[in-house]
Amino acid sequence: MKSAGRTNAVRLKNNLHLAYCTNIHRGDDWPETQASLEKYTLAVKERVCPGRLYAIGLRLSDLASRQLSEPRTLDAFRRWLHQHQCYVFTINGFPFGQFHGAKVKERVYLPDWTHPERLAYTNRLFDLLAQLLPEGVEGSVSTLPGSFKEFIITGEQKTRIRGQLWRCLDHIEQCSVLHGRRLHLGVEPEPLGLWETSAETLRFFQEMEADRPGDSRLRTLLGVNYDTCHMAVEYEKPADVVTALQKEGVRISKIHLSSALQIVPDKVGREWLRRFADDTYLHQVVAQTMDGTLRRDKDLDVALDQPPGDDEWRIHFHVPLHATNLAHGKTTTPHLLGLLDLLARQPGLCSHLEMETYTWEVLPEELRAKSVVDQLVREYEWCLNQLAQRGLN
Repeated sequence: MKSAGRTNAVRLKNNLHLAYCTNIHRGDDWPETQASLEKYTLAVKERVCPGRLYAIGLRLSDLASRQLSEPRTLDAFRRWLHQHQCYVFTINGFPFGQFHGAKVKERVYLPDWTHPERLAYTNRLFDLLAQLLPEGVEGSVSTLPGSFKEFIITGEQKTRIRGQLWRCLDHIEQCSVLHGRRLHLGVEPEPLGLWETSAETLRFFQEMEADRPGDSRLRTLLGVNYDTCHMAVEYEKPADVVTALQKEGVRISKIHLSSALQIVPDKVGREWLRRFADDTYLHQVVAQTMDGTLRRDKDLDVALDQPPGDDEWRIHFHVPLHATNLAHGKTTTPHLLGLLDLLARQPGLCSHLEMETYTWEVLPEELRAKSVVDQLVREYEWCLNQLAQRGLN
């Protein structure tokens, strides 16, 4: 990597912060999470920006967050960050429990925002983040889009979700005042989430506002975690999404830099896709049919059982950002680059950038780097180059 990339690897122009999300590593409890930081994150730092301040996008399970909340453990982690010239500016609060090595699928949504455990967990993440943030740096936590669509069958459930999110905003405000930090929560639209498109997301914000008319905290403490893989799978365009959010005064809390699979589902393409149908994660498929309408399948194996007749499939499978030469099909990288173009024109659009290719363990062999460290370094190189081309690095 060029020395210029190393110099500005994590604190970019316009006060942008860039990290990779540590949900790519196993971390069911705090000791395992810290071991991953020691083994992998520091190795990536040494190759990306040795001797420089380095940003970490932290993922904490519920158990790990409880263990880290112990004062001596938290003090030790703060000393570790200082010792290794690292800082945390964002936490991924979507997966609550185990995220690797077992069948996750739609259980990643549980407990959802109808459950008090989700509220307590998210509040705890803000308590931790407020104590880890460097002075003058905003903190963000990302979370699921309320629930999984098929889990929500009554209006009362939706009302409960909004009520719990309002209680979370109450806590964020108290935490911000107590620690003198600017904090915000980003809900993450995802295919087949309770809200998955920009239109559904905006409808949710309108319903939140109707619950507490005139409460300005809805615009300052709550926003959207814009995952470029997810929005591309929904066939949305970056300019349309950003314009719609800005028109309604909804902030972008964080941007997940990620790419999905895009393919014409002919016989050869379908056969090639079978290697992506793993037993761990949910890989929702949004198909564009011959007449231009969209059809959603819960998982890739379900889509593969559908009869021929679709023009295109977009699959929720996070592939490495630098993966361009696929045996079949392509990736939705143009959506990601389109959003970076908008960021270059509107530097205040969002200051938190996080690479989120968590699928290393289940990637087909031809897309998997020799080691997870190699893959992350290559993603940094690709991302920093794209940012530099746009005057952001």
